[in-house]
Amino acid sequence: MGAERGERAASGDGGGRWAYIGSFTSGGGHGITVAAVDPAEGALTPVTTVNSLVNPSCLTLARDTGVLYAVSDADPGRAAAFRTGDGRLAPLGEPVEVGGAGPTHLSVAAGRLLTANYGAGSVSSLALRPDGSPAGPPAVLPHRGSGPDPERQTGPHAHQVLPDPSGRWLLSVDLGTDSVRVCALDPDSGAPRLHAETALRAGSGPRHLAFHPYEGVVYVLHELMPQLTVCHWDADAGRLEPVAEVPVGGDDVPAGVRAYPSVVLVAPDGRFAWAAVRGTNRILTLSLAEGADRPRVAGAVACGGDWPRDLVTDASGRLLYVVNEWSGDITWFTVDPRDGRLSPAGAVGVPAAACLVFS
Repeated sequence: MGAERGERAASGDGGGRWAYIGSFTSGGGHGITVAAVDPAEGALTPVTTVNSLVNPSCLTLARDTGVLYAVSDADPGRAAAFRTGDGRLAPLGEPVEVGGAGPTHLSVAAGRLLTANYGAGSVSSLALRPDGSPAGPPAVLPHRGSGPDPERQTGPHAHQVLPDPSGRWLLSVDLGTDSVRVCALDPDSGAPRLHAETALRAGSGPRHLAFHPYEGVVYVLHELMPQLTVCHWDADAGRLEPVAEVPVGGDDVPAGVRAYPSVVLVAPDGRFAWAAVRGTNRILTLSLAEGADRPRVAGAVACGGDWPRDLVTDASGRLLYVVNEWSGDITWFTVDPRDGRLSPAGAVGVPAAACLVFS
């Protein structure tokens, strides 16, 4: 089963005092690790763990309340909430079932907690209590369809659900149906309602998307084909239009090695982006100098570990953190402010690491 991004989980507002690292307990992870962040160098130092949740593989932090949310990537899937502060995590009630197996991504929008359920092929919406804890029962939108890959696309596999910058729409990425769905939340029930669906290349397996911070552009990264699809985003109409495809597998992949892209992240200033590619274990820098809708691969570096699953920058964009699942570590790189190229700067071991967010 694949998982993400994470947005988020795949993009966080770094540079704070604490980092929260989710992991696969089924792979030897410790649950959620809390790490101190060095304010000068950005180094991470684990200080405590919370292992009350099975496979908290994706986390997101509500900036207005300071509540940390986590999925339990299992069957049945669940979502949990934690109060943060002083390097500690305090559970807010019991985990709540999301109404679908294998949730791999979650986000907060319009006072609801949204999960993308990979195993079930659905998106769920949960109400939030005044203290920030999720409450059932969930409102569930099932995805429909399949793709040509006989092993990975026999049915829908929702991989990510993310609000657009306007807050009016939710975009859900489905690896099994080769499409991105645009939804809106019912103002009364909070249930996700399908508005539009954009078909992408058959068999490509879209996994993760990211919005450009200033332009109406969305980047969709595919897992089953190593490519990035560039889309124009019309927030008024709620429409996503593919306009270009950029290969991200590389021409120098050794024989027998397959590239499995995992996450795309745009720099805070919008001048470049990065894509993580598992299998080849590389981080690609994409230049956006020719326009947000014309990314160009400008360089690549080894991720410093094995199976890079998540990417996060600090708030300034001067450091890029890579979460390497199979090698069980987080590596970080300095970012060249001129062209976004990366230089290794440090690493810390976190078994079966899956995602990272900063406070």
